[in-house]
Amino acid sequence: MTTNVNISRRDRQLAPISMMLGVLAWTIVGVVLVRLGGLAVILGLGVTAVLIVLALFLSYLLAHLSFVAHLRGQGIEVTPVQLPHLHEQLEACCATLGVSPTPRLFILNGNGVLNAFATWFLGHRYVILNSDVVDATDSNPAGARFYIGHELGHILRHDNPVKAFLRWPALRLPLLGAASSRARETTCDLHGLACCPDRESAARSVAVLAAGKRQWAALSMDGARRQALDGTGFWMSFHELVSSYPWTAKRTVRVLDEQPELPRRNPFAYLLAGLIPYAGQVGAGMALLIYLYVIGITAAIAIPKYQNQKMLAQMTQADLATGPVKDELAAYYLRTHRVPASLDEAGLDSRREVRNPKGETVQLLYDLQPSNMALSVHVGAAGKAGMLYVPHQNRDGTIHWSCGGLEGVPKEQIPTSCVP
Repeated sequence: MTTNVNISRRDRQLAPISMMLGVLAWTIVGVVLVRLGGLAVILGLGVTAVLIVLALFLSYLLAHLSFVAHLRGQGIEVTPVQLPHLHEQLEACCATLGVSPTPRLFILNGNGVLNAFATWFLGHRYVILNSDVVDATDSNPAGARFYIGHELGHILRHDNPVKAFLRWPALRLPLLGAASSRARETTCDLHGLACCPDRESAARSVAVLAAGKRQWAALSMDGARRQALDGTGFWMSFHELVSSYPWTAKRTVRVLDEQPELPRRNPFAYLLAGLIPYAGQVGAGMALLIYLYVIGITAAIAIPKYQNQKMLAQMTQADLATGPVKDELAAYYLRTHRVPASLDEAGLDSRREVRNPKGETVQLLYDLQPSNMALSVHVGAAGKAGMLYVPHQNRDGTIHWSCGGLEGVPKEQIPTSCVP
């Protein structure tokens, strides 16, 4: 397999790291679900996930059908007979980058916005240039090649659905997610550079994004270098660390110089940026809100689940420890043919301590109802959770006990050994 020499060094480093961390995150989620809920919970979540994916896919399908219809109806498709000079640039870029088959290229009215993007839909790939980008680069020796090459880079570096799913958790992490996005943009800039006749024409194509379609030709490349070196302040460093794109000045210098001289970021900015999860292009403030929402929702689900599991383990231990107490009460009744007035009368203690599998001590408090010999056990120091055992005499004279939770105890905390 041929190595793509236009992939940036940082992109090569972060791609396997994000994949490894993403797989690790999904593994941890799976283990937690198995331990907390077992197979039933996993199957339930699996069915829910499938339904959500289907709903999202249908939304994606409808949205892209609408967009493609808009693109083909409102845009201008570049062909050998329609805007052939742009089609020649597309073919040249595809040949340089090894892209086959050639994506379809469209021009859309940008309404003053300097932008280009790529999309893919049901096996078809599209490169879209806003008309303002085409107009701005008309007198540039590189023409629109830089932007065409940049978007072809996105097509080449696009993750398939499996890789995107595996990497998804890692790309939400602070620092890593934004760094991966910036590294991918640098990679795409290098693809754009590969399509250009020289570095300066590529750098001026990048500068169009900031200088606009009239002033880019007058820019000083030395001035761009000095501006890039000046971007060392705390807030500039912080906002770049949480951003999807590198600063335009840095992008310009990276394609201008083979060994670009770029400043180090303020080290204290990493401390603050490390608290902001990556949420795409919505901005750091919205990303933090999303992070807090996710934490809140996760806590609202996980904490009650953990508490139920912890109490279930204690109730299971209590049920096992109560077996001998029930046997002694039954033996006392069959021996004396009467219900004891108290546990002391039957020679039993009203308090007991047991140890769970983790070695923790669980306190049990027993209470006997003299009217029908019903036995209740309160679990833990608070004693709010517990079970009630009610005796029933069989025709052969033996006694069996029905079991249920005390009032207010949720069924999730009742062990399966507690049979009604």
